[in-house]
Amino acid sequence: MSSWFRWEGKDLLLRLRVQPRARSDEWAGPYQDRIRVRITAPPVEGKANAHLIRFLAKQFGVNTGRVRLESGAGNRGKNLRILAPRRLPGELSELCQSAKAISVK
Repeated sequence: MSSWFRWEGKDLLLRLRVQPRARSDEWAGPYQDRIRVRITAPPVEGKANAHLIRFLAKQFGVNTGRVRLESGAGNRGKNLRILAPRRLPGELSELCQSAKAISVK
């Protein structure tokens, strides 16, 4: 199993490396033991975290209340929980399959 994600029941736990002030919001592939995400928001007054949560909610087909920042609010390294995601983004699905992950049903 990959070290950047794991399933805990129906919840998906992600270990992210976030790059703020990027040109676009996108998945950027593995980075050490995390998955890299680029977001356009600046890391000022919680804007990047709020933007990241909206981005992940859209990607996983859930409302923002089902995306929880568990640690790393002030760091680039963040741990998040997606409560019962409805889908996996195409880019992540490919990475998960290559890591022999269980897909969302």
